[in-house]
Amino acid sequence: MVKLLYLITRSEQGGAQTHVLDLIRGFRGRAEIVLGIGEEGYLAEQARDSGIDVHVLPQLVQPVSPAKDWLALGEINSLMRKVQPDLVHAHSSKAGLLGRWAAYRIGVPVVFTAHGWAFADGVPWRRKIVATVSERRAGRWCERIITVSEADRILALRHRIADENILVTIHNGIADTPRRAEPSHTDEPHIVMVARFARPKDQSLLIRALEGLNGEFSVSFVGDGPTRREMEALAANSSVRHRITFLGAREDVAELLAKAHVFVLTSNWEGFPISILEAMRAGLPVVASDVGGVCEAVVDGETGYLVPRGDEVTLRDRLKRLITGPDLRARMGQAGRRRYEQHFTLDKMLNRTWQVYEEVLREHRR
Repeated sequence: MVKLLYLITRSEQGGAQTHVLDLIRGFRGRAEIVLGIGEEGYLAEQARDSGIDVHVLPQLVQPVSPAKDWLALGEINSLMRKVQPDLVHAHSSKAGLLGRWAAYRIGVPVVFTAHGWAFADGVPWRRKIVATVSERRAGRWCERIITVSEADRILALRHRIADENILVTIHNGIADTPRRAEPSHTDEPHIVMVARFARPKDQSLLIRALEGLNGEFSVSFVGDGPTRREMEALAANSSVRHRITFLGAREDVAELLAKAHVFVLTSNWEGFPISILEAMRAGLPVVASDVGGVCEAVVDGETGYLVPRGDEVTLRDRLKRLITGPDLRARMGQAGRRRYEQHFTLDKMLNRTWQVYEEVLREHRR
């Protein structure tokens, strides 16, 4: 049986963590799986509950810290020598960089999944420069880089991150659920945004856009993170404060989406958001920023609307159309559900990822 080591930095609930958990659960019958992670939290707990051997690496933290990064590299080296994996699959920028270097040094084949690039449009220029230099170097240390959207694969080629034969696109996929929304059945549409509270997600754009909307509606923000208090203060000072609720991080997202009527994601940059797939699976129309690979999931005018990054006026207009159009909500929600079934199921993602593992292991044995 193949032994797989997964590496990721953060354990909090988020798109990358959900993706890793799906891989772990999907492959535990075909492989011996170990998870190396930087902290306790949602993913570590869920992995243990799934019978996975979890190793917390306390020096593996997201902020750049030369001292901690050096210690984290030592932790990863020790874990690899102890586990002796056949293949390493690294996720997130910090675990991806250190994990690839450690695996390269000891001769273990490694795959890296980029859940969006830190040199994408919308990222501050200093961060772009650091990310480009780091990823170009790390691109030499791995057998494959999986991008979660074709847009990210093209972006990596444009920035000369790796050769074309190293880069492969595998769209995110998620397991089905019986819970379905009924987006047309209400006199007061409920809008929901599921996202970590951080600068890239830009919840402030949605709050500002809501201020110009008339009619009956309500809004829930699901998630937690460093900008949550700031967004709560912004909402409290807005004219629509009585319509907005902050629910925090939740594990019942599918149930919350089933009770909603419109899904929104106002990110400044993205890879290929799992939250959008969850909304499409539920049968919700989606209004999202046209960034990264979002346009590979949302078909503008068919399954929802794509909005230029930071465009408050267009966002408000598209929300108005959906709030006042129950038939439009139903039609777009049904189209999104069909698109999920055709392209973004968990089985499709798992099968394609396993093919990459087999290719890498076959090449390594030669």
